[in-house]
Amino acid sequence: MDQENVASALAAKSRKPIKSGSEYIESLRNRRLKVYLMGELVDEPVDHPIIRPSINAVAQTYDLANENPELASAISPFTGERVNRFLHISTSAADLVMQNKMQRRLGQLTGTCFQRCVGMDALNSLHSVTYDLDERFGTQYHVKFKQFLTQMQRANFVIGGAMTDVKGDRGKSPSQQADPDLFVHVTRRTAEGVYISGAKAHQTGCLNSHWLIVMPTLRLDAADKDYAIVGALPVDAEGITYIYGRQSCDTRSAEGGDIDAGNARFSGQEAMVIFDNVFVSNNHIFMDGETEYASSLVERFTCYHRRSYVCKTGVGDVLIGAAATIADYNGVDRASHVKDKLVEMTHLNETIYGTGVAASHQGIEMKSGAYLPDEMLANVCKHHVTRLPYEIGRLAQDLSGGLMVTLPSEMEFRHATVGPLIEKYLKGRPEIATEDRIRILRLVENMTLGRNAVGYLTESMHGAGSPQAQRIQIARSMQLEFKKELAKTLAGIASASREEISKDLSTYMARVFTPVRN
Repeated sequence: MDQENVASALAAKSRKPIKSGSEYIESLRNRRLKVYLMGELVDEPVDHPIIRPSINAVAQTYDLANENPELASAISPFTGERVNRFLHISTSAADLVMQNKMQRRLGQLTGTCFQRCVGMDALNSLHSVTYDLDERFGTQYHVKFKQFLTQMQRANFVIGGAMTDVKGDRGKSPSQQADPDLFVHVTRRTAEGVYISGAKAHQTGCLNSHWLIVMPTLRLDAADKDYAIVGALPVDAEGITYIYGRQSCDTRSAEGGDIDAGNARFSGQEAMVIFDNVFVSNNHIFMDGETEYASSLVERFTCYHRRSYVCKTGVGDVLIGAAATIADYNGVDRASHVKDKLVEMTHLNETIYGTGVAASHQGIEMKSGAYLPDEMLANVCKHHVTRLPYEIGRLAQDLSGGLMVTLPSEMEFRHATVGPLIEKYLKGRPEIATEDRIRILRLVENMTLGRNAVGYLTESMHGAGSPQAQRIQIARSMQLEFKKELAKTLAGIASASREEISKDLSTYMARVFTPVRN
């Protein structure tokens, strides 16, 4: 689709904004995306049984905004109208906290990844970074960004963020790679815009978005100028190929029935996105060559996104509920050790939520007016997420028992001969239907080993940076000299220098004791 057609399509859809989950699903049809899944070119992703559950999860973000507008929408300063919170720029600490509350609720409703947090965090990051770029260089990035965001809000589109490059040799910078396409980069420039090539790996919800924002994945040097590109482009832009990611037990969605999948209605989505000389219009370029600001964008994005992982607590709520239910169905819900394990699961889940909300609550105002979460607590939140869901999942499996992974299939359960045997021998408490017991076990399997374990476990480990990335940021923010001075003062030890201590104290006071603006 060329630039003129893209603009026309955007204008047409903007006159009639998407309002509901069903309208969103219909908006994804007939886009002629080039999507490969299981070695085949997908004709219509909306109707593919493996892809459709992930689309349903995004649809929930629209329906929640209609059902609970205070939670999942906000008044836009750009349009003056209520917009989906995933398209809103947070201009207060209260806005940041509401993002977290919305994320937890959506996790509860879907039991999986609802795929819009990357786009939301990219928009909020770019608001302040483009402002800073314009202030320093006299560019028009912030102006163009606000125009783009206003269009997206009026159309009520889904924005996907594309940050993680395939990276190639991790010991070399983008410009040092043997193959330049291992990081997305500019290949050609024209008066109308630029062309980009490269690939982004495991991109959450990319097919289910209307537009993608492409961003650098790491700090860049002066030699990496062509890699310092940030731009927005339609998901169906010419030259993009999507290779759908394989997930554990994903074919169960296509086998018929609704028991074996565990969560037949909702799932997450990841794909590799290949860019082959894809055009990005000048109007949609928000950074081009300013390598020194790539690190600012990455750091601000990860700050937003790492505390966004409170979404896992909503999923955790579902898993805790499933563990409690199977204990009830098995007739052991009153056992002290069962109660203790459920308490431990809840304690771990709330620890994640508490640090995420605290990071939002202590957000600070940037020059652009957008609020940025507390960096230290955002990294602590994500570091908890790399560990605690695994223990919650372990305890859920503990309470479920081995039957969770040795259950016969739904085809056997529905079979005329062996079905009655399964009904008889897999009975728990007499008043509980055998099918209900099987269903809850399949849900635990789905969330800890199956398709939605992708988002709850492995993606919890590696999303928004693997554990060491958070430890690096935590180390940078430790303020050890300040803390050593606290100890020395109380111990009566004189300090040799106060300059660095004073700087650390000012930073700490600004972070912790600044009054919250609602």
